[in-house]
Amino acid sequence: MRALRCNEYGPPENLSLEDIPVPTPGAGEVLIDVKAAAVNWADNLVINNRYQRSVEVPFTPGNDFAGIVSAVGEGVNDWSPGDRVRGGASVGAFAEYVCVNPKALRKLPDNVAWSIGAAISIAYETAIHSLMSAAEVQPGDDVVVLGASGGVGTACVELAALLGARVIACASSRAKLDIARELGAAETIDYDSEDLKNRIKELTDGGADAVLDPVGGAYAEQALRATNYRGRYVVLGFASGDIPRVPLNLFLLKGVVMTGLDIMQFPGQAPDEWKRNNARLESLLADGKLRPHVSARYPLERAAEAIRAVADRRTTGKVVIDVTI
Repeated sequence: MRALRCNEYGPPENLSLEDIPVPTPGAGEVLIDVKAAAVNWADNLVINNRYQRSVEVPFTPGNDFAGIVSAVGEGVNDWSPGDRVRGGASVGAFAEYVCVNPKALRKLPDNVAWSIGAAISIAYETAIHSLMSAAEVQPGDDVVVLGASGGVGTACVELAALLGARVIACASSRAKLDIARELGAAETIDYDSEDLKNRIKELTDGGADAVLDPVGGAYAEQALRATNYRGRYVVLGFASGDIPRVPLNLFLLKGVVMTGLDIMQFPGQAPDEWKRNNARLESLLADGKLRPHVSARYPLERAAEAIRAVADRRTTGKVVIDVTI
């Protein structure tokens, strides 16, 4: 099978497309015939050995995928060859086949395209758990989304709107904000040309009920200062590359609750909420209400280019590797 391989840590340009054996599913494993895989910001960190968890080389990068169950190992009873699925692997998705734990799989409805199925997993699961469990968003809440044009950001915008929130999307250009409008944002802020703190306050009658931040960097403190009393600030990542330091007196004066959500730890730490939130996500997907913004599709032989484009922040929404072409 064809697979994108990381034989030494470094930039995407070091990756190579190789022919390696198709894996055999062991006990408690499922072999997936991959049709599409989504590129995430973390993929570049993993191949550079800068992620929270190190992966030993050589390996095949890639997490989110959609495809067909090809074979099941001993003890797997919930899935059968031919099932349409989406899911996530710790690594290995940028290949024609990947072996995964069956717990990582979700049914993919027949009416959902492979690219959409691949785009849903990490970004939309991060978003739904952030909104429902971390931010505890309620209908009518004013929800600010920073980095609203990225993979997690667009998912947060769309899901917050579907949950009944009034979404204020923040990004660095009018073109990016137009995408957020299409996904349900009620208001937008171009934080490269507008004063973020003052604009949030103007648009929210004094302060946001919740802020979702996958970016970090210079805008974090401005957004924090623009929350209302007992607002919720949810840390989702640091796509800017800068982990901000914020003054603790703001939490004292504003009663703000700051929390974070790591999608890798959340299922084990809050299994009941994980199940509840995922059920809501699956319902929205099955009803055809989710419209992930897939901005680009690359063939597998150009997967390294796709990782570079995402790493350089030259994309919006989700970038997908189409393994079928």
